[in-house]
Amino acid sequence: MEISSIPLLSQEDYSYIYSFFQDIDTDKENSMNKRRKLDEFDEDSNSLDEFFNTIEVPDVQEMPTSKFETSTSKFNIPNWDFENGASETADWEHGRVRKTRNATPEPNLGTAEDSGGRSGGGQQRRLWVKERSKGWWKYHSSDQCPDDEFRKAFRMSKSTFNMICNELDSAITKKDTMLRMAIPVRQRVAVCIYRLATGDPLRTVSTLFGLGISTCHKLVLEVCAAIRTVLMPKFLQWPDERTLHEIKHEFRSISGIPDVCGSIYTTHISIIAPKTNPEAYFNKKHTDRNQKPSYSTTVQGLVDHRGVFTDICIGYPGSMSDEKILEKSALSQRFNMGMMKNTWVVGGSGYPLKDWVMVPYTHQNLTWSQHSFNQRVNDLRKTSKEAFMRLKGRWGCLQKRSEVKLQELPVVLGACCVLHNICEMNGEEMDVDLKFDLIDDEMALGEGSGDILVNSSQVRDTIAHNLLHGQ
Repeated sequence: MEISSIPLLSQEDYSYIYSFFQDIDTDKENSMNKRRKLDEFDEDSNSLDEFFNTIEVPDVQEMPTSKFETSTSKFNIPNWDFENGASETADWEHGRVRKTRNATPEPNLGTAEDSGGRSGGGQQRRLWVKERSKGWWKYHSSDQCPDDEFRKAFRMSKSTFNMICNELDSAITKKDTMLRMAIPVRQRVAVCIYRLATGDPLRTVSTLFGLGISTCHKLVLEVCAAIRTVLMPKFLQWPDERTLHEIKHEFRSISGIPDVCGSIYTTHISIIAPKTNPEAYFNKKHTDRNQKPSYSTTVQGLVDHRGVFTDICIGYPGSMSDEKILEKSALSQRFNMGMMKNTWVVGGSGYPLKDWVMVPYTHQNLTWSQHSFNQRVNDLRKTSKEAFMRLKGRWGCLQKRSEVKLQELPVVLGACCVLHNICEMNGEEMDVDLKFDLIDDEMALGEGSGDILVNSSQVRDTIAHNLLHGQ
């Protein structure tokens, strides 16, 4: 019985036609439904030419792209500038964003661009954002929050906070995208300052600001890096000639010792034992006091008469003596370059007596002039020690063992020093409850460090004699 005028193909003819269409669709062999199915033909057909006359073969250049390629080319997912910095993912305002697949498509989801893209087989993707409460931050950022309450949370007044936000605006501002709104600059800065000020766990910070935990961590590092880049050159710098003359005058009015440009001190920040070279960061004094192995890194700072840092050296291992840290610091290099002539830096007994470093007498049976001199030196050393007490008291993250990676910690510590200077320069008073006592931060001189320069010793004796006799 004849069913159609088109004959049925033999196995050899069918293979030939199959390879013909396969050559046409070489670039689209992974797409679904990329070729038509061949119709069944009558069993008695003999002519291949008649079959070709009944099929319209489309031109290769005019063939439509596959469904997969069309969806991919139209739905351009933003790259979020990952190549410019990992902190860009912190721009999600409502927390972490995930992609999920729906087993069965939902009705009225729109085009592939609207639903997040479609994959073969009817599956599709959609984006969802976890809603988080921002009530705490909205209250503290509003005019309803009293300045005292704001200061308690951020260790500074609203005016100082706003100044910092304005300075960092261009460095940390992010653009909105088609998928989410960027986190505002004020909220970014607030997350960082609150974390540094209180030292609260990231989970607590996440709850208060309505952001993801990883987002808060990345915001802290990002803002600290911006503080180092933008604010440190403005608020932590070596004094010019006019300022240096003023500092010397103020220090002389305190102690009577001439030509003092700063008071130096070195503190230790507890850290988790590093995986590489942990013995270098082992802190023996902290270990004896805590009765368990303790590790630390150091912060050396030179302060003026106001307690403002003019030079810092951060990141040397906790087992290193104050003398070695000073020797490797930029302060020592500044002296070697001839930039500290006729200038003294006052330090404790952990520092050696040098042509530019003035330290107290440490031997037994002091004379009256030597004892009086030590008292004057201690008055100057009190300036730097109290500055570090305010530094650690104001920024609670420095009081506990830091969880920040060792390679990222210097940026965070530097940001704390810069914020300390900003608060001191703006007259921000620290709450009495935040007072912090420094314990066992002073390291003794190492062996072989007792060699005293004859010229420096003579100058110190002369100053001590003049102070006793009022000259």
